[in-house]
Amino acid sequence: MADKEEDSPKIGLIAGEGEFPLILAKELLNSKYRIVAVTFSKAQEKKLQDLVDKVFRIYIGQFQKLIDIFKQEGIRDLIFLGKIEKSLALRFSLPDKRALTLWNRVSNREDNTLLKAVADELEREGFCVRGPSEFLKKFLAEEKIYTKRVPSEREWEDIHYGLKIARAIGELDIGQCVVVKNKMTVAVEAMEGTDATILRGGKIMPQTVVVKIAKPHQDLRLDLPVAGLETIEVLIKAKASILALEAGKTFFLQQERAIELANKYHLCIVGVR
Repeated sequence: MADKEEDSPKIGLIAGEGEFPLILAKELLNSKYRIVAVTFSKAQEKKLQDLVDKVFRIYIGQFQKLIDIFKQEGIRDLIFLGKIEKSLALRFSLPDKRALTLWNRVSNREDNTLLKAVADELEREGFCVRGPSEFLKKFLAEEKIYTKRVPSEREWEDIHYGLKIARAIGELDIGQCVVVKNKMTVAVEAMEGTDATILRGGKIMPQTVVVKIAKPHQDLRLDLPVAGLETIEVLIKAKASILALEAGKTFFLQQERAIELANKYHLCIVGVR
């Protein structure tokens, strides 16, 4: 058994916050991978300990240290996954010289630009950055209506309008989520994240349509949008009506519980292309 484990492929996990890195770790474990994780909080470190071979906790911005850890552990393949609150990262990061050099080199500091720059730098160091969807295809949203309630004709118009607006802000690498109603843009996601955007939209107007997509130029290995049970709980607080997810490019987690809760509150969840 020990020899077999030694022969198992190794993979490195750069784990942000939330349940998603834990779900990926379980899937990798089931696929007989040996996992070395780097994370940025004590809470996530503790959650990962039983799921991975080794876990290291560093400060956000310790880029050279991250590289050194994976090289010392003999890792070649890497996966990014999990939430990193940008506002918190900027306040509590501890950037090293390498991170500062990369920060000063990028053309802008929007999420996709920064993640792509990090991935490119890692690949220059000899790592291979892989996408989580390679291992988590079963969690990608499908093109279908998930709930008992279906959108009305007017709501379908809002869904398609929301897709148009979401693509436009995505082109500018601003955010992945918009809130619309009656073909009016109620809220647009920026640094605050999806949940705060939905809640802000709810304060302005009830019974809205929330649309979440991958940015048009998104590197699909990095930062694919995610929705799950927590998203439905936020929709309920915001008194929203519909969650539309881009099929094939959005992860839909905890589906059974999320759908059950949506049905209870007469919400609609739909996967669209």
